[in-house]
Amino acid sequence: MTRIEELFSNKQKDICNIYFTAGFPNLNDTEKIILTLEKAGADMVEIGMPYSDPLADGETIQQSGSVALENGMTLQILFEQIESVRQKSEIPLVMMGYFNQVIQYGEEAFFKKCKEVGVDGLILPDLPAAIYEADYQELMKENNLNNIFLITPQTPDERIVYLDSLSSGFVYMVADASVTGKQKDISNSQIAYFERIEKMNLTNPRLIGFGISDHQSFSAACAHASGAIIGSAFIRALEKSENIEETIYNFIGMIKNEKVGV
Repeated sequence: MTRIEELFSNKQKDICNIYFTAGFPNLNDTEKIILTLEKAGADMVEIGMPYSDPLADGETIQQSGSVALENGMTLQILFEQIESVRQKSEIPLVMMGYFNQVIQYGEEAFFKKCKEVGVDGLILPDLPAAIYEADYQELMKENNLNNIFLITPQTPDERIVYLDSLSSGFVYMVADASVTGKQKDISNSQIAYFERIEKMNLTNPRLIGFGISDHQSFSAACAHASGAIIGSAFIRALEKSENIEETIYNFIGMIKNEKVGV
């Protein structure tokens, strides 16, 4: 099993997956952020690969990506940082970005490098499912990588079943059909969507993301899935931070509504 699969095997509820952009706020903060998140109680970390044309990302993540690129972040540097983290931590790590980045690096070389440095899974929203199934599924399996697909409130049931069959690790449930970072309460229509997916009894566990920003929205998501993904709210916290470790402990404490000690 991958570390992701082991996590879901050992913990079925209230999984806290935190997203941040690699190289933000500073180029060499990646390792500190991941290790502190683990100590503070995060269950999984999603590492954003900064990209010059992030179509699905909201303003917060776009800006963090621009800063990271200006700081000099590259995939090669990120792989080196992840390799260093792996010498100190076994927390599940997912890389999220755009398939064009993988193509530019070289698909086979990218997947092999992920395995080599200890990446557990990939989220590539612009990789078409049919192309993944035909050309990359076996290659990712060979490199022990979970590939995670996204579903939205507008995804037809038949398509959801298909994406679930191709996913491994978990399915990423997009709570709102918009870009990331929209802050608002969980609506009745979203709850109805969560309940509809629950009743489908998918093969993979589900994590809910987009718009999860505080304890209330985290709890609402966890009530209808195995856990939630928090991204933009965490990046906003990092943006204002004067002490990254303290900021992370406070943020995880706020999400879980509990005191998290250093």
